[in-house]
Amino acid sequence: MTREERKTQALAYLKELNIYSPYINGFMKQDKVCYFERFGGYWVDQQPEVYAKMKDLEARFNATVYAITHEYTEFGECYSFLMVTNYPEEWDDLLFKEDGTFYAFAYVWNKDVECFSEFGTIGVKSLGGGITRVA
Repeated sequence: MTREERKTQALAYLKELNIYSPYINGFMKQDKVCYFERFGGYWVDQQPEVYAKMKDLEARFNATVYAITHEYTEFGECYSFLMVTNYPEEWDDLLFKEDGTFYAFAYVWNKDVECFSEFGTIGVKSLGGGITRVA
């Protein structure tokens, strides 16, 4: 798959999550990715370390990151990189909604304890154009 094909799918996910339209437009027109803290959004390129991690993940796994959440948990500071994989047969399962919560495929980077970083499905709530991780 090409980056453009993954980007088209990522745009569909951003719309499904009801992300604030300027963030969707930034992604669509300028490849800008937003990271969210408690529903508030910021451009990831303002955080050089997180931006570098995003670019590394995209290159290593031939994927497209479309949103990032940032949380402080009891097991460390975490960034969850929501992404579209290079395998279209997986795309129906990368984002779905159940009982008011979205479940998204992500790479969770535990900045404090790197060995706790992993791929998986996380729970996400959407509100007011932003998202936050809930599970």
